[in-house]
Amino acid sequence: MNKVKVVFWSGTGNTEAMANAVANGIKAAGGEAELLPFETVNPSDVAGDNVIAFGCPAMGAEVLEEGTVEPFMMDYENKCSGKKIALFGSYGWGDGQWMRDWQDRLKAGGATIVGGEGVICNSAPSDDAISQCEDLGRQLAQA
Repeated sequence: MNKVKVVFWSGTGNTEAMANAVANGIKAAGGEAELLPFETVNPSDVAGDNVIAFGCPAMGAEVLEEGTVEPFMMDYENKCSGKKIALFGSYGWGDGQWMRDWQDRLKAGGATIVGGEGVICNSAPSDDAISQCEDLGRQLAQA
């Protein structure tokens, strides 16, 4: 099993808690996880990874964080064909439109979304959301 990168941006710690749960799921399934804040990587660093997880909370009018994550994704969505990608993030308002938009962008680039859709939670992740993230990590380890 290769190392699975879990790349995330978190403003309040909620999405970071979800990233840790995804990493725990990867490890529980016998994989190796590498947690990386978006600020420490660029799209070319992960372009060779066939399996990867990305986490970002909803910002503003349900969009990705605009300073780091959005520019990264604008570049990466053209490099994701054939990749298996897991998505996760928290939100404080709205109904998850940012996640649906994010999934659509990556699918349009040729990626497969692991689990069929991203894992989202309102505010701090509940025990159920943590469990969903751990399950997502197990799916990544087996992808």
